[in-house]
Amino acid sequence: MAEKTIPILPCRTIQPVLDFYTALGFEVTFQQTSPNPYAVVERGGIELQFFGLKRYEPTESYSTCYVLTDDVDGLHESFRTGLKAAYGKIPTRGLPRIGALKDMSYGMRQFLMTDPGGNCIRIGQPTSEDQHHRPAPKETFARALHHASLLADSKEDPAAAAKVIDRVLGLEDERPTPVQRLRLLVLRVDVAGRLSDGETAASALAEADAVVAQIGAQERESVQDDLDRLAELRT
Repeated sequence: MAEKTIPILPCRTIQPVLDFYTALGFEVTFQQTSPNPYAVVERGGIELQFFGLKRYEPTESYSTCYVLTDDVDGLHESFRTGLKAAYGKIPTRGLPRIGALKDMSYGMRQFLMTDPGGNCIRIGQPTSEDQHHRPAPKETFARALHHASLLADSKEDPAAAAKVIDRVLGLEDERPTPVQRLRLLVLRVDVAGRLSDGETAASALAEADAVVAQIGAQERESVQDDLDRLAELRT
């Protein structure tokens, strides 16, 4: 037997969702307006279906699904290019938005993308056969980044992530390395944007720019994902 799972996701209105996925290179393979709004989009082996629901608030959505790929970097770059062409910039906050590529603690390299209907599409590529969460690091700043990243992305709780970052960056008896500080600040800019906290986002962005100058050429490769995300968040 061959089985296939197809997520059916809600949205308030169909057309903005279809426009979003079309920008990503999906094809609308089915659409109806009655007896109920419904549509299907496909791109390669990815198929997503949507239904319209008038009494639905996208900003309060918990709808999500996971897409496995063998080229997460390629999809991320392709999606960013399509969104920039369609929206004039890469949307990093609000709805819709696309997140950064991250190597997760459970053997996945992934990014999160949220469509105009508030549906979070998680797209990842396995980097290890062990899909269990690794133990949190014991070192202060690595541990804080670990927990803040999980809160921001896996639990979709940017406010809690912000508290973790602010607390650890406020320590007086310990100081992070420039690489650690940059990673924490990039995430702080990100969650501030999600919380519509423009003042904190601008402050953290300026601080992150200053830290970049302290990072040597040999270390830059290890933070390239963070530098790419910083460039996105600047727009």
